[in-house]
Amino acid sequence: MSELILISASGLAREVLAMVRSSGQYDVVGLLDDDKEMAGVTVDGAPVLGTIDDAPKYTHAFVLVCIGSGRSREAVVERLTAMGLNEARYGTAVEPSVQPPEGCRIGRGSILLRNVTLTASVTLGSHVVAMPSVTFTHDDDVADFATFAAGVSLGGGVRIGRAAYLGMNSSVRERTSVGAYATVGMGAAVLSNVPDGETWVGVPAHSIDDGQHWRAGH
Repeated sequence: MSELILISASGLAREVLAMVRSSGQYDVVGLLDDDKEMAGVTVDGAPVLGTIDDAPKYTHAFVLVCIGSGRSREAVVERLTAMGLNEARYGTAVEPSVQPPEGCRIGRGSILLRNVTLTASVTLGSHVVAMPSVTFTHDDDVADFATFAAGVSLGGGVRIGRAAYLGMNSSVRERTSVGAYATVGMGAAVLSNVPDGETWVGVPAHSIDDGQHWRAGH
């Protein structure tokens, strides 16, 4: 069984820990977290071994970044890359109830929890997180670091941008897109394209800002 280090002692890390233990996918060696107060603490039976800077020490273990925010996952992966970790070092955690058909692709570092559905020719990038009961329909294309809260549903041919976040039980109409670093609120129904960096809420979903805060920071 391959060894695995979880980055961040988060709620998501606890969910991944429970999943890979029950499925036997990995032997979790421990967790790494920058909160120094977590050092030496045990999380659901797994020790916090140090900070993220200690990741290169575990040369025989896969690494999985268990942070709910796509922006934050992206920043940690960039940091690990600067330390010399390449893409081959990342594990992928897929709950056994998830049965992707032939023709679907799941990138390294991604996490798919219970009852996530992929129908046909779905492409998920690297470091994507899908919480329970997310539905990806035919020909959906999801960029790296995107995050899907529980119950999100995408119609066919949807495009999701880098590090976008879709809130619980939101839905996206077929052949529309959600831009990079955009946010879709809980329960929102997206019927038209969401531009990069904007936050959309409601039914039908509409913008609540102009995205200038995102553009100024990138």
